[in-house]
Amino acid sequence: MDREGLKEVHEGQKEEVKKKGRRPLFAEIFESVAIAVVLAVVIRLFVLEPFYIPSGSMEPTLKENDRIIVSKLNYRFQEPKRGDIVVFKFPRDPKRNFVKRLIAVGGETVALKDGHLYINGQAVPEDYLPPGLRFSDYGPREVPEGCYFMLGDNRNNSDDSRVWGFLPENLIVGKAVLIYWPLDRIGIVH
Repeated sequence: MDREGLKEVHEGQKEEVKKKGRRPLFAEIFESVAIAVVLAVVIRLFVLEPFYIPSGSMEPTLKENDRIIVSKLNYRFQEPKRGDIVVFKFPRDPKRNFVKRLIAVGGETVALKDGHLYINGQAVPEDYLPPGLRFSDYGPREVPEGCYFMLGDNRNNSDDSRVWGFLPENLIVGKAVLIYWPLDRIGIVH
């Protein structure tokens, strides 16, 4: 094929691409928005979800009106462990979400005495508690297998396992990993 023939074929291909390949702008926008919505739903359902802290039961770690990100993946790959801050469905009303610190796991015996935590008879340091905090005694009680004992860091202002009992594993939503609001409190949750 000569040069002139190649030029005609090339021009014809350009014209065909223009006719076929150009979609209306609204179709491109709709497709982009649909993909973004699907990704957002998948991420929120299976990966990360924002939560609001409505009370002071976790102070000083989490304050009232903090907004946090909860990882729903962590507990798919590892077991919850003592010290984790966990979001879960409230056992007495699973439509409500609670956030507390995991204190003891199934098979452990938990007790609170003279303002100190004991697991299996051994004192457990709790550096995250407000200084000088005093709270009532509890236990000793053994945590059933497949359950957890949950407490708020602000022990005198917390509706927790001392009141409503042990948390079944199937009610766990995820692990609190990040405070994202207010801006002056942004950081990793410990």
